[in-house]
Amino acid sequence: MDFGTKKQPEVVAVIPARYHSNRFEGKPLALIKGKPMIQRVYERTLTAPLLSRVAVATDDQRIADCVQAFGGEVVMTRRDHVSGTDRLAEAVDIMGINEQDVVVNIQGDQPLFAPEVVEQVADPLLRDPALVMATLIYRINRPEEINDPNHVKTVFDHHGRALYFSRSPIPHQRDLAGSTPTYYKHLGFYAYRKSFLLTFVDLPEGEWEHFEKLEQLRALEYGYAIQVILTEHDSVEVDTPADLQRVIELLA
Repeated sequence: MDFGTKKQPEVVAVIPARYHSNRFEGKPLALIKGKPMIQRVYERTLTAPLLSRVAVATDDQRIADCVQAFGGEVVMTRRDHVSGTDRLAEAVDIMGINEQDVVVNIQGDQPLFAPEVVEQVADPLLRDPALVMATLIYRINRPEEINDPNHVKTVFDHHGRALYFSRSPIPHQRDLAGSTPTYYKHLGFYAYRKSFLLTFVDLPEGEWEHFEKLEQLRALEYGYAIQVILTEHDSVEVDTPADLQRVIELLA
């Protein structure tokens, strides 16, 4: 017997989904060319070969019924979660995922995401056992996104570790006569070590998180490193019915 061989961590994807939304009620069940959006996200996630398991985490029976109807795995969670990350943490606990396994948080409102991003965001944690969290960034090429607070900007060090995330344009260009900085936006795909995910949701809200309303700042404020991975794949988020129409047009 080879007692020196360690088991490779598994990679599991969880898609948090809630029915109530201020800007788009019932968004996960909105139809895109005949299929609910949550089904399109789920089926796209299944095509990522790295994953050993895919599940939807929700507190709404309508979403659960929809997922079960198309044959997906669903985990019912509490209704009082403040964020999708809290829902994610409860779900992986219920699922019995091992402490060193990697959990990928897939946004349920990005039905056109490239499946390749799953491996891109999970791979750093598979290669470095000391790393606990990773996320994706994309080089901004649409100028209107730079000042848009809905597109979160980030800066990072030479090792690809995040320094800060902000809804404001960072870096600020003080000398307008100089060269234009490169701006990077944060894409909402995360990979966590399961053990750290449970630690993260128990941390008190950070000061910068409170003002920016960005959960990832909590990890930085408490001294945890976040590896950022530059991807060539942008992803369209559906926050409003108008965004949904854009997705339908892109599919057409």
